[in-house]
Amino acid sequence: MFGGLNEQIIDGMSGFVFQNADGRVPNPQTVNRTIKRIVETYNSEELLNAAKEKRDPELIPNFSCHVLRHTFATRLCEAKRNLKVIQSVMGHRNIETTMDIYAEATEEKKQETFEGLASWTICFRKWGI
Repeated sequence: MFGGLNEQIIDGMSGFVFQNADGRVPNPQTVNRTIKRIVETYNSEELLNAAKEKRDPELIPNFSCHVLRHTFATRLCEAKRNLKVIQSVMGHRNIETTMDIYAEATEEKKQETFEGLASWTICFRKWGI
């Protein structure tokens, strides 16, 4: 239940991040318009404040609810969460979609992956392998 009102259940899931006052899930375009309005309002105020304070403004880039979805899935992958769970939560029919789209190989993750290999290389050389 959401504030004593009916909460919408979609594909057995509830507790969505974006909900109307009555607990229903709005369509993505409505969420995107709201995000855009918030970002524009913030950026307008930030430009004025930065000018008054004689500093560079710290503006928020435009983004959509799909970007939030992408970030959510990418962070789950980076945190090494179960890929089948991520696939299910994202609603993908096959794991390839999850892996190809969301399991990005960031520079940081590439570096982390290969840092451990350096010590193995030293051991292999020491043992003549």
